[in-house]
Amino acid sequence: MEELRVPNLSEFPVEGYYFDNKVIRRMELMVLETLEWKMLSITPFDFIPCFINKFCGESKSKELVSRTMELLLAITREVNLMDHRPSVIAAAAVLAAFDGQLTRKTMDCKMSVISLWGSRENEHIFSCYRLLQEIEMGKSKTPKQLISPNLSLSDNSSSIDVDESSFTSAVGSKRRLIYNDCDEVCQSAKICHR
Repeated sequence: MEELRVPNLSEFPVEGYYFDNKVIRRMELMVLETLEWKMLSITPFDFIPCFINKFCGESKSKELVSRTMELLLAITREVNLMDHRPSVIAAAAVLAAFDGQLTRKTMDCKMSVISLWGSRENEHIFSCYRLLQEIEMGKSKTPKQLISPNLSLSDNSSSIDVDESSFTSAVGSKRRLIYNDCDEVCQSAKICHR
């Protein structure tokens, strides 16, 4: 909520205390220094409207926004978001929600609308996009019904006990994105800029 009119200090009655403008400014700076000037955390969700507008034009359906949010939530279980720029993760999620079968060439074409991004950002976005594709493939292969860990099937003469320790799951485990050709791309970019 934003104040339309800044109140005067005299409007804040405090017995026995007088706060000068300099004192208040010093207190505000001390709070900001303590917070290391990090007032607002930027997340991939902040970039969704912008990237949907840039990549998908006027097709801003609620389904596309919802699908993008689902993908962002799915990738948070797989990678540490602090290791990647929020804009990169958001761009990959929007592109994956819009079309899950993009090739590298068509993706580069779509990303060309953002002039500030270079080949390095495109590589990171493509890696995130591929990870999202893998996550989606994993979801489609996962059975809809889960087996109860205490399930026991019995036959006339034999029984099979299913123990929960016999199953392993990758759900919730974090993976790092690996950029295979990053060094080569970075070296070629350095050579081009010389």
